[in-house]
Amino acid sequence: MADKKVIFVAFAIEDERARDLLKGQSLHTDSPFEYIDMSVKEAYTEDWKAKVRTRIRRSHGVIALISKNSLSSSGQKWEIACAREEGVPVLGIWSYSDDRTSAVGVTTKAWGWETIANFIDGL
Repeated sequence: MADKKVIFVAFAIEDERARDLLKGQSLHTDSPFEYIDMSVKEAYTEDWKAKVRTRIRRSHGVIALISKNSLSSSGQKWEIACAREEGVPVLGIWSYSDDRTSAVGVTTKAWGWETIANFIDGL
């Protein structure tokens, strides 16, 4: 894990706690990535989408936290679609051990430091 990578995290707002856990992992001194928090606290507007697109373009990869909440999260779906449009690699991570929801077009794996590190190392 040589250079730090910029990772955008896409998540359903209901999974904010899972996002916080990922953020906690990223704060370890040996973390292989920088964390960008793009929590949505305002309505989805075209201006918001433009800002998010810019941040996704600047990112080396996107980690999508996938759960049953992802199925109804229009914002997360848009972020994943945006990453695909911009050619930014996406890794799906299941937010919870008892929830194996599938998101269309996203390869999703169990949450684990090795899984995350391997994705980031491959960027």
